[in-house]
Amino acid sequence: MTQTPLIATISVGFVLALILGAIALRLRISPLVGYLLAGICVGPYTPFFVADQHLSHEISEIGVILLMFGVGLHFSFKDLMSVKNIAIPGAIGQIFFATIMGMGLTWLLGWSLGTSIVFGLALSCASTVVLLRALESRQLIDTRRGKIAVGWLIVEDLIMVLALVLLPALAGILGGSAGDAATTAVDSKDLADAAITVVTDTAPAQLGILAQLGITLGKVTAFIALMIIVGRKVIPWILERIAGLGSRELFTLSVLAIAMGIAFGSAELFGVSFALGAFFAGMVLNESELSHKAAEDSLPFRDAFAVLFFVSVGMLFDPHVLLENPLLVLATLLIIVIGKSVAAFLIVKAFRKSTHTALTISVSLAQIGEFSFILAGLGMKYELLPQNGYNLILAGAILSILINPVLFLLLDRYQASVEKKEVAATATNEENTSQSADPIENIAIEQESDDDIQPITETNHAIIVGYGRVGILTSKYLQEKQIPLVIIEDAHVRVDKAREQGYTVVEGNAANIDLLKRANIEEAKWLLIAVPNGFEAGQIVEHARTCNPSLDIMARAQTEAEQEHLEQHGSNFVIIGENEIARLMESRLLQSIPTS
Repeated sequence: MTQTPLIATISVGFVLALILGAIALRLRISPLVGYLLAGICVGPYTPFFVADQHLSHEISEIGVILLMFGVGLHFSFKDLMSVKNIAIPGAIGQIFFATIMGMGLTWLLGWSLGTSIVFGLALSCASTVVLLRALESRQLIDTRRGKIAVGWLIVEDLIMVLALVLLPALAGILGGSAGDAATTAVDSKDLADAAITVVTDTAPAQLGILAQLGITLGKVTAFIALMIIVGRKVIPWILERIAGLGSRELFTLSVLAIAMGIAFGSAELFGVSFALGAFFAGMVLNESELSHKAAEDSLPFRDAFAVLFFVSVGMLFDPHVLLENPLLVLATLLIIVIGKSVAAFLIVKAFRKSTHTALTISVSLAQIGEFSFILAGLGMKYELLPQNGYNLILAGAILSILINPVLFLLLDRYQASVEKKEVAATATNEENTSQSADPIENIAIEQESDDDIQPITETNHAIIVGYGRVGILTSKYLQEKQIPLVIIEDAHVRVDKAREQGYTVVEGNAANIDLLKRANIEEAKWLLIAVPNGFEAGQIVEHARTCNPSLDIMARAQTEAEQEHLEQHGSNFVIIGENEIARLMESRLLQSIPTS
């Protein structure tokens, strides 16, 4: 095993994650809990097999890269700009308040100013992977509040990139070991003494710090400009040329090469994080017609490596800290889960967004992750953060990631109860006379609905799943026949195109039964599944049949096994494209053969 640490780490990590993740799911707990426990089992603080921490960290970085690339594929520049007015000030404000709360805790412990800043910053930034997995599982990424959360996260990442670049330069001033840009070490931990030392002895260091900040901002700006101006044309062009070769493996390889290559290049050349580089690569590829296929092909890799991310996080956790400093761990956790959430909630409400949106954002950010580990590790390297502080940050991260799914579950139940009350209130208002209606209250209710989800009013309609080549042709036919139509599509580019044609569109994955209900599946007459994945379509058929037993369901398949699978799950009519083409060719051939 020692001669193959990479294989041992991946193998043991996957096997334990599978077992513990399945157990967690059976207990109706998020599989993330199982993945984290798997990491703890193979970590250095348990008597079992010890995986290679360095290798597991690098493997988990691949998961972050692929996950952010996938989010970028569903997130356009227009989406990012549409939420900049709340994401930028919101992220800055939330980081400020969370840092202050963290510094308050360390002040009670008598830690230095530099240590307090590093500790507070580490508690202020949310985990990319945890946030996106939570939003994806609830089909929220393409909603208004999902876009705000993702935009908020991107701003946080940019701020953390600046913090990571500036920390070595400021380490000496903050009371740690001298950074690269500092020429004189600051021995005193007192802020006044440090300020006097900098002013009198290290004026060149100040200029160096300002220059470093300017260079960092310039690099980030240059990278974003390059991706917007050049990447938006070059990357889709490359993918289209590769797709034209007709090789599926080359296409999948090109998707991974674009994601990994740009992530690595952005970090090496421009100093931005792997995650940000991959995100912008996905965003520029979003404008290609092939973005949907790229997202599908990279999905298995994203899921697999995201699991290893959580395993690697669990490996860092030392359970002894819970026994040695339980009150400090609790205080740290409260700052992350309660303090950050309250700050985010108040900020979102200050922008006059709905309580629904404010709660979603606050729960999404009630955890910390990868940037926290990197910042804490850098703080230890420059002697700004003691080992105890590092352990508290790790404990807070692990516990907040464990608690986050529970918070989302509570949020789902709360929102469900609110929706029931609203439905009941609406029914009551309809029964009452116009004198009992309160126009001011109605306006307030309308203002609460800022999540760009419109109710579906079609009945006796057809639902088409997938707006690709088959979906486009089928929708045109139904439109000509004046049959009411609702389209379900999860690729943002195709959603925009369908809406431009005047169709009613529900954005998301039709395998989610809630999404089918949003398309008013109970009142539909036909369901036409135009997506090429027959086994995924089987899940859609099963959910649809549960909601509407009399529904006429038609689906496409690529193999006889898929056809059998769809029919077993309740599809009335299944079409295999190759079989239909063969029948047409046979019919044409028979017509051209002269009769004797």
